[in-house]
Amino acid sequence: MIEPIPEENIWGWEIDRVYQDFGQRTELEQLWKDCQIDSPAYLLIRRLEELGDTVEQVCDCLFRLQKMGIRLVAVEQDYDSSGTSSNPHAELLKLLHEIKTQKHSRRIRQGHARNRLEAIPPPGKVPYGYRRGKDKYQIDRSTSPVVKDFFERFLLYGSLRGAVRHLGNKYNKKISVTTGRRWLTNPVYRGDTAYQNGQIISNTHVPIINREEAAQVDRLLRRNSRLAPRTASAPRSLAGLVVCGECQSHMTVTHVTLRKQDKEYLYLRPNTCTRSHKCRSILYKEVLEHTITIICRDLPLAVAGINFPQLDVAKNNLTEAIVLKESLLQQLPKLEETGVLDKDTAKLRAYKLRTEISALLAKLATLPPVNLLSVAQAVSIPQFWLDLSEAERRFYFREFIRQIEVIRQGKEWSLQVIFIF
Repeated sequence: MIEPIPEENIWGWEIDRVYQDFGQRTELEQLWKDCQIDSPAYLLIRRLEELGDTVEQVCDCLFRLQKMGIRLVAVEQDYDSSGTSSNPHAELLKLLHEIKTQKHSRRIRQGHARNRLEAIPPPGKVPYGYRRGKDKYQIDRSTSPVVKDFFERFLLYGSLRGAVRHLGNKYNKKISVTTGRRWLTNPVYRGDTAYQNGQIISNTHVPIINREEAAQVDRLLRRNSRLAPRTASAPRSLAGLVVCGECQSHMTVTHVTLRKQDKEYLYLRPNTCTRSHKCRSILYKEVLEHTITIICRDLPLAVAGINFPQLDVAKNNLTEAIVLKESLLQQLPKLEETGVLDKDTAKLRAYKLRTEISALLAKLATLPPVNLLSVAQAVSIPQFWLDLSEAERRFYFREFIRQIEVIRQGKEWSLQVIFIF
């Protein structure tokens, strides 16, 4: 639980036997017995603190090894008892001081490891929206509605900056965009507990968002990562998606107004055109209408090309693996009662199973939703797009479209819509 088991080929020396303890000092005792029968030339260890649980125990082992005439080498601390150093006693005193510090650190890490076995939350500040209970996070009824509204706003419009502004306007809750992104990816809001070693245990407390909402959040974040930071929250639905086929420049939305008139004209123009004869701007409305026409015509065909049977097989395999591990998890109490497993071994096995289940759930969440075919049929109706606001249209465009390329033919132009799948 604290560190991985070292491999036998880490020493760089010729070795005859490896002594390896797991919690108890049985192998160390066996080493002393073997030394009485056939004393070795040298003993390799990683660090001196591995010889005992206290500084006194380490010193006792050093004395016994010296009395037996066995050379001791600590490969990670550059310590060699053969006395090649100019001042070996000063170096040993320094190492013993380090051992004392390391032992204190190890006791803290052991406490954290025991908490992980019990799925107790790690130390530190509790995420906003929760409070610390006896052995798990508990919903804070005064702040959790703020977090819930933040997620709902992001899921509705797909804009992180927009959701951050919404909190400031509605609740006077000021958070940075970076904090908002941490909220969106924090496993705690999904009912999971994450630890510093990167491992996650699922379903440890009441979530603020369910699994389907969490998967949608992850898809939106992956989608927005392909866009410029401020483009993700731009008010126009085509922002960040259109590229000029001639100069390969992204096209930005600009608006033009006439003097003493309220009417506004929107254009798409290349942002960094490198041609001597600059590529001309195009009316935003015309590009939008052409995009909707192409989506209604081509999206069902693109979705139909997805190998759904293969996708279903992958989902079924992951689901079966999760069910199997959950059944093994439910058998552990009975195995402990019958004495097949002791209490500590059962806890360790339960911890490993729960982290493996969390990893499988994360893989399952990355797969496309099963209702993609029915959604494609629904959004292939032109009236669906015309009834949406620009913010809602932006959400759906980025759900399906990777890029829109403007292909110019003199003064004429056409569009090529590249879908995500």
